[in-house]
Amino acid sequence: MPERYQFDFLVIGSGIAGLTFALRVADHGSVAIVTKKESVESNTNYAQGGIAAVMDAADSFEQHVQDTLEAGAGLCDREVVETVVREGPERVRELMALGAQFTRENGRLHLGREGGHSRNRIVHAADATGREVERALLARVRAHPNIHIFEYHYAVDLITEHHLGQYVSRLRPDIHCFGAYVLDERADVVHTFLAKATLLATGGSGQVYLHTTNPPVATGDGVAMAYRAKARVANMEFIQFHPTTLFYPDGPKERSFLISEAVRGEGARLYNLAGERFMPKYDPRAELAPRDIVARAIDDQLKRRGDPHVWLDISHRPAEEIKRHFPNIYRTLLDYGIDMTQQPIPVVPAAHYQCGGVLTDLHGRTTIHGLYAAGEVACTGLHGANRLASNSLLEALVFARRAAEDAVQYVQTQTWRTDVPDWDDRGTERPQEWVLIAHNRDELRRIMWDYVGIVRSQLRLERALRRTRLLYEETEDFYRRARLSPGLCELRNMIAVAYLIIRSAQMRRESRGLHYMLDYPEPVESERRPTLV
Repeated sequence: MPERYQFDFLVIGSGIAGLTFALRVADHGSVAIVTKKESVESNTNYAQGGIAAVMDAADSFEQHVQDTLEAGAGLCDREVVETVVREGPERVRELMALGAQFTRENGRLHLGREGGHSRNRIVHAADATGREVERALLARVRAHPNIHIFEYHYAVDLITEHHLGQYVSRLRPDIHCFGAYVLDERADVVHTFLAKATLLATGGSGQVYLHTTNPPVATGDGVAMAYRAKARVANMEFIQFHPTTLFYPDGPKERSFLISEAVRGEGARLYNLAGERFMPKYDPRAELAPRDIVARAIDDQLKRRGDPHVWLDISHRPAEEIKRHFPNIYRTLLDYGIDMTQQPIPVVPAAHYQCGGVLTDLHGRTTIHGLYAAGEVACTGLHGANRLASNSLLEALVFARRAAEDAVQYVQTQTWRTDVPDWDDRGTERPQEWVLIAHNRDELRRIMWDYVGIVRSQLRLERALRRTRLLYEETEDFYRRARLSPGLCELRNMIAVAYLIIRSAQMRRESRGLHYMLDYPEPVESERRPTLV
């Protein structure tokens, strides 16, 4: 039977942002964490690189700010950048106090360097930082009596005035979030979660692309839910493609294995299949150029030469040093018959990070009252047109803390809306044609990879929009007739996010950061503004 839950705080997602927020607010009220798989399954868990923070006397806040602004290609909000950079070191120290164990050498934090950084400032736990951060936070979350974790619970839709029968417009300034409808996957029933404050911490949307480093859960659920609820969404055209993921000769996997930016930071070089080192021809920083430049350079090499991959080679470095810095990568590559201490690694780019998302202010507040967003799902103004490596976990920590402080004050002024109706699935049935979901999902991912990838054009975007519209019409018809399932909800969300990426890309008639248009190959000063949908 469907249940009606009441919590002071509802957290949708269980990555670094969601868990940090939950811990911050738990002493001030009851907290529900809703996660569609197991608690540990999130983009955070797969983050290899680390957390960028000024932790060394040789570094400075201003240098970190400048590196971030340069990578962001003129679209960063400087106030946001300065806030995140200045608050970052304290957030890292708090993580350490919670039990996170980061790599040290000679008793001090070992600070790595990644593309776009002018100093060594990457705090990391070998090459599995996300896993260590998730472990430390989950241990504290599970021990807190006020926090309740609901695994295998899928957030279907945010509850707003729309569900009370009122007309809601995207430009209306007084929309409120009262919680969410949540599908209990194991019980096959939709529960009503009422909350005074709700945090979206659902991560990114990499699964809309055929090749991605993101886990299967990264289907853009938070952005799609917020957009349907009439929240403002910004900068969705800026999708970061990681330059170096493992090439699979037998075709793409559901999740590509990422070869961390830090490998290039430690001296790895890129070669084409003719053995030519090509990055110095594209940028004076060579392999340490920002990711968008490296990804486009590799894409250019592949298209010019017709090769299936390029080589990433760090075998000139001492073998024991490689194993010590990259134990997880080393072991995983051995499973594929590749010894990175002696052989080059075959790599290709893959969709990696969503720089846009649900628009927030400096306190993580969206344009809907009572709805906050933090982490990859949010567009805070930090990343601009291109995320600087390892600024993502930093952003999640800082904005989860800031959102929590604001939410604690907000819930003191709120009561639960008990007039919210239960989910109504009358007239739906269990259809037999579930193959439609798998087919449409595969088709969407191929459309996005072929037409809305690293290099774009108006013609490609128009084709993508036409084909995506057909998928939308088919899927919405199916959704109206069918009983809910996570697969159906994910497909619906992926189509919505794909639409937002395509429309945002069409609206930006220039090339800037991660958005490269063949029709408009140069940046245009009049276009230096956020893309709002």
